Amino acid sequence: MTTTRSAPGTVAEAGGLTGEERLLRDTAREFAQHELAPTAAERDEAEQFDRSIFRRMGELGLTGAPLPESVGGAGFSYLGWALVMEELGAADMASAVMLSVHILSQYPVVTFGTAEQHAEWLPPMVAGEALGAFCLTEPHAGSDAAALRTRAERVDTGSYRLSGTKIWISNAPEAERYLVFATIDPATGPKGITAFLVEKGTPGFAFGAHEKKMGIRACPAAELVFDGAVVPASRRLGEEGDGYRIALSALAEGRISIAAACVGIARSALEQAAAYLHQRTAFGAPLAERQGLRFMVAEMAREVAAARALTHEAARARDRGEQIVELSSLAKWSASDAAMRVATDAVQLFGASGYSRETGIERLMRDAKGAQIYEGTNQIHRDIVAGEVLRRSQP
Repeated sequence: MTTTRSAPGTVAEAGGLTGEERLLRDTAREFAQHELAPTAAERDEAEQFDRSIFRRMGELGLTGAPLPESVGGAGFSYLGWALVMEELGAADMASAVMLSVHILSQYPVVTFGTAEQHAEWLPPMVAGEALGAFCLTEPHAGSDAAALRTRAERVDTGSYRLSGTKIWISNAPEAERYLVFATIDPATGPKGITAFLVEKGTPGFAFGAHEKKMGIRACPAAELVFDGAVVPASRRLGEEGDGYRIALSALAEGRISIAAACVGIARSALEQAAAYLHQRTAFGAPLAERQGLRFMVAEMAREVAAARALTHEAARARDRGEQIVELSSLAKWSASDAAMRVATDAVQLFGASGYSRETGIERLMRDAKGAQIYEGTNQIHRDIVAGEVLRRSQP
């Protein structure tokens, strides 16, 4: 087995990658380091979404990299996609989340859509011309997705009228295409949830408050308001009642993507902290020579390596066609916790400089914190993993 170094870095990356996977990783690394990293702090400070970044992702083929060639995607493995997300997360978590959500909103269309929906909905998204959003969360339905209240009432014309509110929808209001989950009958719980493809500009569909976030500030998030928005039956994804299953299947894949981006945050924090310890001198010697700080670096390296290994195993399982519910939860929970711990330690190692917004280290910590909450809180993922383990142990 060969090994390569992860960027000009400190944590070795396991070999076994195909040539295509290495090419995809290297393309993402070049883009992330030269086109994302230089402006990441500035965009975070201004809470600025830069459309040119998304267009550039489209030009590089990243906006459809893991999607099958049959719908215009590049057909790369999910492991290859995890490599992309690590590189983006290391440079700018806001851009990583934006792209992850864009891909997340396309997967259900690929899996459950008709040939007509593929042809109508996907090409501009795959090309990076239309940005996507995944619309599940509501004021009273975050982790408890089955409790959503947005209604989809049948209209005599064969359409559906959507009424209700979504919150914390990443990529809104910038996105053009929204995968929206609503219920035909709230009394039926998950059995009534149905998925719809809704375009920006649909009458009765508007945007409410924009979220003022602690981290990933250059990735917008906003409230969606549906006030009798009419959606034709041809824009229903799957059958009535399929929505809950559609949402869960997509989220399992999305959690691996976010886990990989969290590995990127942790890797970046470790590499920057290690470099700083060589640069800063105290008590007549570089900080890198002080054993207590060296032990912190070693523990940070362990966190990065373990999170990457678990994330890659989840991605490989997905590529093998295996069930990924448990592994994706393990990866997302473990990698986001690792990112938070490593970023926090990096702030500590930088001292006052780490606490300053000038160095960008505190941004990594703020970005990591969000990842412990979105895509299912880490407490929810503990419950999912426990459920899977206990289910297998039943006599």
